[in-house]
Amino acid sequence: MYKPGDIILAQIQFVDSFQVKKRPALILFEEHDNFVVAGITSNKNMEGVHLSKKEGAIKDSVIKLNYIFTISKKMIEKNLFSLTKEKKKIVYDNLSEKLKKLII
Repeated sequence: MYKPGDIILAQIQFVDSFQVKKRPALILFEEHDNFVVAGITSNKNMEGVHLSKKEGAIKDSVIKLNYIFTISKKMIEKNLFSLTKEKKKIVYDNLSEKLKKLII
């Protein structure tokens, strides 16, 4: 149903509060009805992979690869669109670079 590269609308809890809001997120992978996702923001000044309206976003946004968390399938409201193969590679390459810093 949902797969890596899908942009979804889900109930997301914010790091700095107990508040839960509906927000878009990118599915990175799934295991046992739990999804590891990256948050998406419309604040274009944030660090991450840019996502444009032309690619399917409601407004120009940023996939925040420093904001990765796990959500249950029950928290997903709907699938919005899927990234292209090329955009998925950009996300993967950026995420790989961040993770490589752990072993250096």
